[in-house]
Amino acid sequence: MIKYLGSKRALLPWILATVEEVMQGQRGHVLDLFSGTARVGHALKGAGYRVTANDWNRYAATLATCYVAADRERAAEAQAVLDELNQLPGKSGYFTSTFCEQARFFQPKNGERIDAIRMRIDELELAEDPELLAIVLTALMQAADRVDSTTGVQMAYLKEWAPRSFRDLELRMPDLLAQPAAGKCAAMHADASLAASAVRADLAYLDPPYNQHKYLGNYHIWETLVCNDAPEHFGKANKRVEVRERRSGFNSKPGIAPAMRQLVAALDVRWILVSFSDEGFLSREELVDILSERGRVSVREKSHELYIGARIGIHNPAGQKVGTVSHTRNCEYLFVVEVDA
Repeated sequence: MIKYLGSKRALLPWILATVEEVMQGQRGHVLDLFSGTARVGHALKGAGYRVTANDWNRYAATLATCYVAADRERAAEAQAVLDELNQLPGKSGYFTSTFCEQARFFQPKNGERIDAIRMRIDELELAEDPELLAIVLTALMQAADRVDSTTGVQMAYLKEWAPRSFRDLELRMPDLLAQPAAGKCAAMHADASLAASAVRADLAYLDPPYNQHKYLGNYHIWETLVCNDAPEHFGKANKRVEVRERRSGFNSKPGIAPAMRQLVAALDVRWILVSFSDEGFLSREELVDILSERGRVSVREKSHELYIGARIGIHNPAGQKVGTVSHTRNCEYLFVVEVDA
């Protein structure tokens, strides 16, 4: 899966064990409201749960459609499309101009391949089959991620080309899973509060944004790649104007508590599982207070190594290291709520 800030890869065994304990071994319906890379939803599906994964970012909803909604039975037809796309020669377009020439996120040879592949995807009219389209776009995002020149986020690119950026772009089949016995999984592209009120489930898993950093800003290139809309952009990183215009209460210190309270109140579930960090805008005590409005709360915690960017340190625009790293570990929390009847 793509490199991702806040990825729960290292915490998956802990999360899965907690869901198993809460659900008492039953393979019911889990609602993942902020699915991101769909890593947690994919793992839950693999463990046999029926999962509905949701995210408001279009690239994340695409990943959820691939990894959660689409089943392994789609692999053969998707592979035939990937084989065709892998043979395409490069053709310069918006992506090459914006992210390889005006900025330096990718080598131009790979930008031209991305442009050619994305154009052909539209020509094939894959939008008529959302699952097939999502599988192919996910393969393209992952191929681009393997040859980028960043530290893992798209706020900026490296001063010198990363060694991996010299590799040739190659599409590979994403890891599709068989449909679980619990039933067909689904993916949604909706505001979390709307999804919370629209879906009834046994357990809701919440991993919301918890500070000022917007995932759309960190991964704006994937949004543009999925939408293929050649948007107006700004700044050295050529971010979509949408990054500047879209607002979320979860990215605001005064806004996060009311946003969380509204979201939690809308859930129609038996259990709520919230993943949060001690680096978030809400303290442990504040979250317990909000969650207690729905039922009995218990808290588990685990020390966790921070994302690599924190270990690299702070640099100015010239690439010179400035300041010092204050810490390289944080505390991750899992809040478990047994909802009152």
